[in-house]
Amino acid sequence: MSAILEAAAGVFGLVVGSFIGVVVDRLPRQESIVSPPSHCVACSAPIRAYDNIPVVSYVVLRGRCRACGTRIPPRDALLELGTGILFVLLAWRLTSVWALPAYCVLAAAVVGISAIDVEHMRIPSTLVYWTAVLGAPLLVLASAGTHRWSALLGALIGGAAAFAAFFALFFAVPKGIGFGDVRLAGLCGGFLGWMGYREVIVGFLLSFIVAGVPAAVLLAMHKVSRRTQIPFGPFLAAGTVITVLFGAPVIHAWASL
Repeated sequence: MSAILEAAAGVFGLVVGSFIGVVVDRLPRQESIVSPPSHCVACSAPIRAYDNIPVVSYVVLRGRCRACGTRIPPRDALLELGTGILFVLLAWRLTSVWALPAYCVLAAAVVGISAIDVEHMRIPSTLVYWTAVLGAPLLVLASAGTHRWSALLGALIGGAAAFAAFFALFFAVPKGIGFGDVRLAGLCGGFLGWMGYREVIVGFLLSFIVAGVPAAVLLAMHKVSRRTQIPFGPFLAAGTVITVLFGAPVIHAWASL
């Protein structure tokens, strides 16, 4: 049953990743993510169903539009593959299937948010809000299925604490982070808080560690300066996802020190 669940999650993740590609492409341009249907941005030719199979179609078409031959950004295939892999990992690592839908929503959202933040240096508030709207009832469902109603209080406290901490950081270091990072921190804090207060701490510590190490390396190599703006959203997403997947052994090792 576990293998079947993981395979199903992977296939579903590939499909969701294809939709995330549409969101990443259209949302920054304030275009509808529903209409018109998928089409080539160069020649406007509609993408047929047999050319819209996640990852497979990209490989078969060699990354080019069937109609005009324009190169398709590899980003689209990477988003599909990355989302699929994350869904498989979540199905493998989460201790309860009840929590899987909520954290799949989170994973898909942070993949899209990270891609947009890297390309445009901003985090769309719409995407953060919709993730909260979809994720909140799924966390309630997870609490009902696992009989962990107190986890909902943890989610509220974790989200509020993370939002407040980043809100203070936003004013203390005005050019350090954007307000999109503040919203994203509240979202991630809520999902981590459902798992436990220690997960909140570990998740945000990992976010700063994951961000700090490459930044220090780039500074040492003189590839960037201290004034270079680096999007923090992907690192916040990475710390959160790593904690959701592997936070338990990290916390156990930390507690045994």
